[in-house]
Amino acid sequence: MSDVEEAITRVHHDEWARVVASLTRRFGDLDIAEEAAAEAFASAVQRWPADGVPPNPGAWLTTTAVRKAIDRIRRENKRDDKHKEAQMVYDNSPAEPLGAIDDDRLRLIFTCCHPALAMEARVALTLRMLGGLTVPEIARAFLVPATTVEQRITRAKAKIKAARIPYRVPSAEDLPGRVSGVLAVLYLVFNEGYLATGPDTDPVRHDLTAEAIRLTRLIRALLPQDGEVAGLLGLMLLTEARRTARVSASGELVTLDQQDRGAWDEALIAEGHRLVRERLAAAAAGVAPGRYQILAAINAVHTSARDIRDTDWSQVIALYDQLVHLDSSPIVALNRAIAVAELDGPEVALAAVDRLEDKLAGYHAYHATRADLLRRLGHSEQSRAAYDKAIELAGNTAQTANLARRRDQLR
Repeated sequence: MSDVEEAITRVHHDEWARVVASLTRRFGDLDIAEEAAAEAFASAVQRWPADGVPPNPGAWLTTTAVRKAIDRIRRENKRDDKHKEAQMVYDNSPAEPLGAIDDDRLRLIFTCCHPALAMEARVALTLRMLGGLTVPEIARAFLVPATTVEQRITRAKAKIKAARIPYRVPSAEDLPGRVSGVLAVLYLVFNEGYLATGPDTDPVRHDLTAEAIRLTRLIRALLPQDGEVAGLLGLMLLTEARRTARVSASGELVTLDQQDRGAWDEALIAEGHRLVRERLAAAAAGVAPGRYQILAAINAVHTSARDIRDTDWSQVIALYDQLVHLDSSPIVALNRAIAVAELDGPEVALAAVDRLEDKLAGYHAYHATRADLLRRLGHSEQSRAAYDKAIELAGNTAQTANLARRRDQLR
């Protein structure tokens, strides 16, 4: 990748949300904002290699996007009302107040996570517009076809227009009603960075995990008493602490049981553990933990063990039993079965995993888990077939390298 291409990629990550936010406030139309921003970045790809990266790339992109938006409005000939909207770019009236949030990206995430939209629709829309994820990446996160995600985004935009949902800065009173959708967005953005699902990306995308953590820290400052915000931040920190140990020098994914625990980030682990202890204290006082708090506690158990053999698997299973009451998804059941294998043996775990086939047949981790359990039971041929299916469905080269090596070690 050339220096200019790297600059465009970096600027896209840094400036996309700001440009979309600026255009949305001016024109009140998310479609116009998105398409004008996309055209501006396309112009950058064409012009910057020849002209050089401008001194202020963000300003260049915003100016170009505004012109693209005005051109589109005029082309569509939406008569006087749209022309008046286009003239808003020259309005010298005072800027809109920032409200409770002064970070552009986070403000627009809260704006898009409007409670009038169905949760799945608002999360899909926000991931696409502001999270930097493609439709296929979002589809893999939800384990649904890409066409389903496209339909959700289209319906969300249509609902925004039909219901005349305003693009306004959320007030402090709005935040609690929208925070669950915002946390869902940030969790999925972090997961895509933690283990990228696309075949043409780095297996671990630190840009996404770092941005998700940064924004979650901001929400923590806004809502310091919200247990799920603290839980998600703790979960992210304890997961991010293992990042440098998760991919080998040869580019292969390193599973938890094989990781060099001495390479884990002790400062992040200590901070994550403090957040978990804080929430445990709240639970002792009668405040029931939420999904992210339980997931953080599970990660705290893993990061407390200095060796995989020291892991308190009974505690992990007990936490998953709590989680099942809040989130009965098949992925939670799959992860619980992995822990069961360590406590009750692979045969018991395999029976639980096989019951998930109709729901997880298209999920690579389901087949990888079956392959490992079958290997441990000595069923090499069945294990090989399961590894083959996992490799077929795996999202990136680090995963496939790990799965292929484990398959090839079978007798």
